[in-house]
Amino acid sequence: MTDNIQAIRGMHDILPEHSGRWQGVEQAIRRVLPAYGYQEIRLPIVEKTELFKRSIGEVTDIVEKEMYTFEDRNGDSLTLRPEGTAGCLRACLEHGLLHYPSHRLWYLGPMFRHERPQKGRYRQFHQMGVEAYGMAGPDIDAELILLSRRLWKELGVEHKLELQLNTLGTLEERHRYREELVEYFRGHYEKLDEDSQRRLEGNPLRILDSKNPDLYELIAAAPVLHDYLGEESRAHFDGLKRALDDAGLNYSLNPRLVRGLDYYSKTVFEWVTTELGAQGTVCAGGRYDGLIAQLGGKASHAVGFALGMERLIDLIDQPERYDALQTPHAYFIKVGEEAERAGALLAERLRDALPGLRLAVNCGGGNFKAQFKRADRSGAPIALILGGDEARDQLIGVKRLREEVPQQTLKQSELISYLQSLI
Repeated sequence: MTDNIQAIRGMHDILPEHSGRWQGVEQAIRRVLPAYGYQEIRLPIVEKTELFKRSIGEVTDIVEKEMYTFEDRNGDSLTLRPEGTAGCLRACLEHGLLHYPSHRLWYLGPMFRHERPQKGRYRQFHQMGVEAYGMAGPDIDAELILLSRRLWKELGVEHKLELQLNTLGTLEERHRYREELVEYFRGHYEKLDEDSQRRLEGNPLRILDSKNPDLYELIAAAPVLHDYLGEESRAHFDGLKRALDDAGLNYSLNPRLVRGLDYYSKTVFEWVTTELGAQGTVCAGGRYDGLIAQLGGKASHAVGFALGMERLIDLIDQPERYDALQTPHAYFIKVGEEAERAGALLAERLRDALPGLRLAVNCGGGNFKAQFKRADRSGAPIALILGGDEARDQLIGVKRLREEVPQQTLKQSELISYLQSLI
């Protein structure tokens, strides 16, 4: 016997009984983002490998170890996207969207990284990303943070997330800081773990973000970037903090919150939680003013964030309440040739009259007992019952499947008003 083919490790099916919670979060996203003037952009899953080497950097773990990269039949190197920012910016440059003074965009979809699967970390995972171009001030940074808070409120998880904030200053300020940081860690080289030793020459700021508890004390004593900031960078950060204070949004300053690549600048932020174990970052963002020029465009301003859909869904209390979005409002039982024909037409009239009605109609025949079993398994709260007599008399039976109440009979003309209360 041939073995069944299984899903690839770290890539999961989202089954119908759980897809409702995904739809619930996606619907919240589609309510919140347009409220701030953001427009959806849909991007390819596969991009040229060079895009990620130029944007993420060839010495990063993502490019060196984690990308799904392959050659197509033409010999071109292609990669399943590991993140969305590079593809979004590529699309904007390719189609001239950055010719406008400013642009606000968002996207949603699967990303891919070949890493060790664990809770909250998968080889195929899903992100919602938000990007804003052409705006220099701290007001747009604050808008993105307030937008994300509104999404947490919509989903009832605001109390589970803490905002951490930092500034990276300008590239010049960071280079001066980098020199001091490298000198400091070189003086303690033997205390660094293997990853940090490797990062010391190519990406030393990432050492500050190490999750190795043995390094916490060493990192805590390292030079602090804020001491190297100029007046303009300080003013930008103060403006952001003032906007968040005015909005009543609590945050903590985390001087060890960094990004390792040169195109990042000024604001960085993360929404973190203690409820997901080691994978505590649910949403991360910041400014990347240098990336547009790095990808061949005219230098301009950019800021954005990405949130992990799996992690966000794991935070939601009673996510099963969203799964009802998949459950039919009613299951239509029809027995006999006359009822089959009349019931099919009646079901279409109900859907015409009641947009949003989820009506599952029995197909494949079966007696009343078999169809009632299907109705019960569907999760629908009521069954509509049509036999030959009811079809001829323009009547319909209504049975509440989750309550101990007698079945009732309605005129078919009364059915629309009866079902309206279920939607």
